[in-house]
Amino acid sequence: MASFSTTAYGQAGKPKGKSTFTVRLMNLESSTKEPFRYSASLKNGSGRTEIYALGAMAPAGWTSIFRVDGSQVAGLRLDSGLTQEISVELTAAPATQPGKYKVPVMAVGENDTLRLELEAVVKGNYGLELSTPTGRLSDDITEGSKKRIEMTVKNTGSLPLEGVELSAQAPVNWSATFEPSKIERLEPGQTKTLTAILNVPDKTIAGDYVTNFTARNDAANSTATFRMTVKTSLLSGWLGILVILLSLGIVYYLIRKYGRR
Repeated sequence: MASFSTTAYGQAGKPKGKSTFTVRLMNLESSTKEPFRYSASLKNGSGRTEIYALGAMAPAGWTSIFRVDGSQVAGLRLDSGLTQEISVELTAAPATQPGKYKVPVMAVGENDTLRLELEAVVKGNYGLELSTPTGRLSDDITEGSKKRIEMTVKNTGSLPLEGVELSAQAPVNWSATFEPSKIERLEPGQTKTLTAILNVPDKTIAGDYVTNFTARNDAANSTATFRMTVKTSLLSGWLGILVILLSLGIVYYLIRKYGRR
């Protein structure tokens, strides 16, 4: 347990007690997307009520948050002889390189300054991007047919990704499959290409439809929204025209036959 303490003196020069600032675990490991959470204890042994300002000398781009009883605070009032549990949360900047970082944390009172030196071990970050080779996320298709869409999955983080699975949320009665449907391992900066096969049922009304493709594993996920414009097939169009012409012919026949009566 790391700690820092000071001894306070009364007017006669006799020690009144010892103020301490301690932490249970001073060294924690996390990625840049997850905060480092430390459990600290602040004891006021000064013999008088103290108001402590809390602060952290974190690297540029990092954020620090102090919580007491679940509420975020910048300082606290502590009566003599009492101890207060404090949660310290440090979040690394997204571009932070993997490594060990020392972060001094202080509780500054009127009569003393208590200091802790925390260690944050950044193990990297996870990132995933799902798109297409050209970046285009739209196309057209004829109802009753299928479309093969080339897609790319890129590891944009600094840590490898294991077991990246592909899925799709398509319109009602549509179906989507992937070749392959799972990427076993994706190294940092690596891009892999796959094929999404979208099936559009017969008699789908012409118009724009949206399908959400998703790549995910336990650490990261990415969604690409793909817009597909459905067009009526040529055969369906001619059949429609024939039906219209046949209907007009029947009406004309009925008028010629019964209209004179």
